[in-house]
Amino acid sequence: MVRRGVNEGSILGLVDLARSAGLILRFIEYMDVGSSNGWRRDEVVTAQEILDVVSREHPLVEEARQPSAVARRYRFADGRGEVGVIASVSRPFCGDCTRARLGSDGHLYTCLFAISGLDLRGALRGGAGDDDLRQLVSACWQRRADRYSEVRASLTSSLRRIEMSYIGG
Repeated sequence: MVRRGVNEGSILGLVDLARSAGLILRFIEYMDVGSSNGWRRDEVVTAQEILDVVSREHPLVEEARQPSAVARRYRFADGRGEVGVIASVSRPFCGDCTRARLGSDGHLYTCLFAISGLDLRGALRGGAGDDDLRQLVSACWQRRADRYSEVRASLTSSLRRIEMSYIGG
């Protein structure tokens, strides 16, 4: 996660470390997940800014994007690895998202920025079987209208969001 004023100066060092170790590196734009991180939009280092820093030292070639992938991938022009950027702030991908998360309390969340989830634990304790759960999840997914990253604005700032540490990233 790259945050302006905190660690944007470490981008190239991380890239060089990953390249020397043969690792694939993913950068993530600083996101307003949950309510505890004090997020401010002016602290976001955008994907393009990250790519500009990297490509000045190590030219990049964009890879074909998989429709459900959250990271845009770039290979180094010299063939020594790849880097990716997850850009949910500057390039939202809500329409292509195929991710769901299960919280420790048995609630299914259809968005990392969710404010509520589907109670699967209650259904299980009520005797729901595999087919029942499939139908519940399928119905939940079909009616989902999660578009937080696309509509991120002042009208979303007052929403209570689930902390990322609770439902995973």
